Amino acid sequence: MLLRTAISTFVCLLSLTSIVFVARLYRRDNVASSTWVPSFTGQPVQPCPNSLDWLLPLDLTYPIKYARRDIIIEPNPQAKRQPVTKLPGPLFADFQIVDLTDQTKVQLKDCQDPLVLRVSALGRPADASHIIFGISTTLERLDASIPFLLRWLPNTSAKLFVIAIKDDDVPDDAKDRYHAADAKEMSELQSRMRNLGLDVTIVHPLSKHDWFSQRYFSLVRVLYEHREPSTQWISLIDDDTFFPSMPALLEMLSRFDPGEQFYVGSLSEDWWSVVKYGMMGFGGAGIFLSITLAEIVNSKYKECQERSHTSAGDIRLRECISWYTRTKLTNILDLHQIDIDKDLSGIYESGRQILSLHHWKTKGSDGKGYPLHMMHLVADICGDCFLQRWQFGNDMLLTNGFSIATYPQGGLKAVDLDMMEETWDKPSVVEGSFNTNGVDHSLGPTRPKLTLGEDKIQYLLRDSTAVNGTVRQTYFKAGVDGDHDTVLELVWMNPPEPSSE
Repeated sequence: MLLRTAISTFVCLLSLTSIVFVARLYRRDNVASSTWVPSFTGQPVQPCPNSLDWLLPLDLTYPIKYARRDIIIEPNPQAKRQPVTKLPGPLFADFQIVDLTDQTKVQLKDCQDPLVLRVSALGRPADASHIIFGISTTLERLDASIPFLLRWLPNTSAKLFVIAIKDDDVPDDAKDRYHAADAKEMSELQSRMRNLGLDVTIVHPLSKHDWFSQRYFSLVRVLYEHREPSTQWISLIDDDTFFPSMPALLEMLSRFDPGEQFYVGSLSEDWWSVVKYGMMGFGGAGIFLSITLAEIVNSKYKECQERSHTSAGDIRLRECISWYTRTKLTNILDLHQIDIDKDLSGIYESGRQILSLHHWKTKGSDGKGYPLHMMHLVADICGDCFLQRWQFGNDMLLTNGFSIATYPQGGLKAVDLDMMEETWDKPSVVEGSFNTNGVDHSLGPTRPKLTLGEDKIQYLLRDSTAVNGTVRQTYFKAGVDGDHDTVLELVWMNPPEPSSE
């Protein structure tokens, strides 16, 4: 009775016609549905809407080629995130020509049944109460970072301390090294952030005479002095450091004993930068000091501030650690500094578990950056599925939240998806180095860049919106040589909650 009621409700809500298709959603691998099906709090989007009015703000050129598909997630405790999941059928039906020039009402012809995609169990919010994060920045940049901080910091019990100034625009011969932030503005921003669920404390620099690198290094003292008995790690990050999955980040840190001296971070992806600056954790990727190592660095705080003359805060930290301990960097490849330029599709489409991203505000083919807060929105539906890959047939690859790509020349059979595509500009050459492509130590194995429009046709995420408990993604490719622009839409949703009757 329970299953029949659930199926009936499901069909009614989503206009499905296949009872077998629905039944498989509620029971898989002999796991009772009640143990893993999450609550469905929103109303599903109609599989075949009669209006596309939400496309109007995107400033498209009509007519366009259009296709869409609803996706229902299937959370399962036994499902593990894979580098790529291969499915036999197509993701979309044929394109349809749509023209919204005069009206938004449409009659879509090919409305497929929703597709069920298995994801790992959603679980409870991650508990990061044993980590204190720290940022040194300006009030303006901090304010601009709020939408992105809201994607990973709330509901984790992690604290964030921010050393904030107004700006660095002072003469070199000035006594003070920055313009101090207004105390009232600091308080107002702190209150606004806390009201949004961010456990943040904004403070002035420890010294009026500190340069940027000194303010960054002073985060160690600020964070250590605000430690609690439960604190195991302090983390120094930039205002554009982004953690896509807090559970994955915590799993990484759990491999190390905070009672020992650990300096956890990542080298730059660019070998030239490593050769120049040393074997250190590059700050934008996120640096994690065990509380045991933080205690030592804090005890040598004055000596390190006076002894170091570098203009980079992460170098100052590395110097201090090397001067007073034998601790070396524990290099985590999945923390990303992103010191390579232009098109970063290769990294985002790699299918690897990315623990951090940096420099996303200014990178990209057009230099306009990547809207991570919008790209990451789908994680509200499917948890640790951001940038997860699904292959459809032999010619289409979905990288969730970033792109949909087709491979017409020989299809995906000719592409080794275990290798990262070298879509970025070639890094600076280190003379005499055997690291010939400049990224073997960090991003390898890699494969040559494909020619867009010939070997690979890429539809990039243009928009992502929460709609009635679902997330609607809009992927876009501009038309060339007289062809229409193309819009592909995916609507992600939870399965309906089984009836209790």
